[in-house]
Amino acid sequence: MAAGRVVFAGSGPGDADLLTVKTLRALQNADVILHDRLVSDEILALAGPHAVLENVGKEGFGPQVSQDEINARLVAHAKAGRKVLRLKAGDPTIFARLDEELTACEAAGIAYTILPGITAASAAVAAIGQSLTQRGRNTSVRFLTGHAMTGFADHDWAALARPGEVAAVYMGKKSARFVQGRLIMHGADRATPVTIIENASRPGQRVLETNLDRLPADLDAAGFDGPALTFLGLAPRQAAAALNDLKTELA
Repeated sequence: MAAGRVVFAGSGPGDADLLTVKTLRALQNADVILHDRLVSDEILALAGPHAVLENVGKEGFGPQVSQDEINARLVAHAKAGRKVLRLKAGDPTIFARLDEELTACEAAGIAYTILPGITAASAAVAAIGQSLTQRGRNTSVRFLTGHAMTGFADHDWAALARPGEVAAVYMGKKSARFVQGRLIMHGADRATPVTIIENASRPGQRVLETNLDRLPADLDAAGFDGPALTFLGLAPRQAAAALNDLKTELA
């Protein structure tokens, strides 16, 4: 890392073994690390001994550090000649407000580098033994956010309601009933499989297998309180479901 430069990196889904080598090096060399709320303690423990950790996390419809404040801290630290790591959960290019922070750096004349990370959808689909795309089923997959700046996010519900469509919904727990209603309104089959993976790749990983009709009720009953990703149109493969049942019995 170079002093006065910002590195934007993805910490992946939470398992430290899934970090890229470049991100690990950035963690160990940074003077200051501005990290998301969902970056795991296991990963933050890999920071260099002299690094200053600043939690600038956001929670949907909950407490958060403003984007303007984050931008200001990035610029201030870099201008002070520090090696700055902006560490985001998952991949920094997916639902991470990266563009706003890049724009702030460019306006201040600060150089930057972007390091990709494993996004939650990749970790979650691996957890259920599935593939995001499959010949004869879906030739595309959609990454959606459950909420936008002003509330629940709107999407092309008619397209999503078609048989065989697959979508990964980030930050979708609180919008589950909204998503269910929109899809059913646009003709989706109530039996469409839905899978929610909480804490994908982490020790507390849990998998909920349900369908569109039962989605809100089953999600409420599960009591998930960790980060979760929702798959529309995907159910766990039989072997993966059996493995998760075994993990639940042994917990």
